[in-house]
Amino acid sequence: MKIGCPKEIKPQEFRVGMTPNAVREAVAHGHHVSIETGAGTGAGFSDSDYIAAGATMLGTAEEVFAGAEMIVKVKEPQAVERARLREGQVLFTYLHLAPDPAQTADLLASGVTAIAYETVTDDRGGLPLLAPMSEVAGRLAPQVGAWTLQKANGGRGVLLGGVPGVSPAKVLVIGGGVVGTHAARVAAGMGADVTVIDRSVPRLRYLDDVFGQQFKNAYASAGNTIELAREADMIIGAVLIPGAAAPKLISRAQLAELKPGAALVDVAIDQGGCFETSRATTHQDPVYEVDGIMHYCVANMPGAVARTSTLALGNATLPFLLALADKGWKRACAEDRHLMAGLNTHKGKLTYAAVGAALGLPSIAASEALDI
Repeated sequence: MKIGCPKEIKPQEFRVGMTPNAVREAVAHGHHVSIETGAGTGAGFSDSDYIAAGATMLGTAEEVFAGAEMIVKVKEPQAVERARLREGQVLFTYLHLAPDPAQTADLLASGVTAIAYETVTDDRGGLPLLAPMSEVAGRLAPQVGAWTLQKANGGRGVLLGGVPGVSPAKVLVIGGGVVGTHAARVAAGMGADVTVIDRSVPRLRYLDDVFGQQFKNAYASAGNTIELAREADMIIGAVLIPGAAAPKLISRAQLAELKPGAALVDVAIDQGGCFETSRATTHQDPVYEVDGIMHYCVANMPGAVARTSTLALGNATLPFLLALADKGWKRACAEDRHLMAGLNTHKGKLTYAAVGAALGLPSIAASEALDI
């Protein structure tokens, strides 16, 4: 198969879809890999690294898209990239379609077979291609939240860990999944007073069993959420409904009940965000204020630590990438229901029900696409 990996063009996105190691593996399987010149620079991989791994370097994204049977990326294709996609081509990347009607419409119009990292599943009910970036984003969240809390950035001027004689900051983590667990661990490690809330009692038991007194937990009822939010200096939104739009858990009206200068870090912003006042920002201009509350809503947080993120993502995606290339997407998906769960569009049909529900569009079962 001819595999293409273009340079990411989303603002401040430094990750790359394929590492030199992934190229080496794909070439060893008999595939041809084209990489856009400079695609790996932001993650610390030179063109010569890719050449040594067996890749062909191409000077423009147009050449990469035109010659590839499968495009491998990190972030959702931007408008100019979507215009280059075509029917019969496979797109393997993060998509996050539920809050993005424009991208969804373009992918359907192109006829491309789009497989989303974030909806591929595993036997344990997890999301193995989302998990590594969730781990990175979770660990970053207290770090960027601590920066947002600094007075010069509009925050409360509170040090996360406090000092002797001064209490630490209170951090509320909404959601006890992968993002929330990693965020809580790091925030607690920085000395903060941390509470994680979740609607799953078994998950709360797990957190209590594993982490004990490192941080507290509570049930995420509406009353508990706002009560704890009122006391928090930082609130980390870490709620995920696979493939669907994130629920809005703190309304604009409720901002008036929060501490002035409190920091909201919305890790769910890729899925539309879990605060009503959230809107996507970039690393270049990450923070904004609404009603005295600071919002950090960068839509590609892991891009800030591009090398770590690229290596972690590459480890997770490589087996699926090779399966798609070795077998073709139909056979690979037919033989692996977890990969089948990643199928979001094919030949103008939406194949993920949660996206259809979020956007008011009809969808078919992914398995039906095998016969189209």
